[in-house]
Amino acid sequence: MSARTAEQVMHRGVIATLPQTPLTEVAALMAREGVHCVVVDGLARGAGRQEKLVWSIISDLDLIKAAAAGGQDLSAGAVAASEVVTVEESDRIEDVVQLMAEHECTHVVVVSAQEGQPVGVVSSRDVACELARSREVALSG
Repeated sequence: MSARTAEQVMHRGVIATLPQTPLTEVAALMAREGVHCVVVDGLARGAGRQEKLVWSIISDLDLIKAAAAGGQDLSAGAVAASEVVTVEESDRIEDVVQLMAEHECTHVVVVSAQEGQPVGVVSSRDVACELARSREVALSG
């Protein structure tokens, strides 16, 4: 695999929804945008009633499991079960792939080192495209 970074391989931008969004709306969002995961972001109250931004991921598999269990009336926050694995833009794609394998996940959220906010997603499809690109470069060189 190449020495490229998460920033060079990722899909820029993050499709997000609020925790209270109905599952049917999340499904429509995924279908409309052609994505396999959506970031669920919102506020959580901690000690002293201070609020902090929290996020999770609802994947296509989370959606399927909820639908199979008859949970179409649930919210995004109730269904989001996929672990949020994050990497920074400058992380080498080899390290990103290793992290995905270790956590058995098909999506990682890429966060800005400066702001700590999500800026993109690396998916298993992005990794497949990078593997194919690396193969083509090796064959042509």
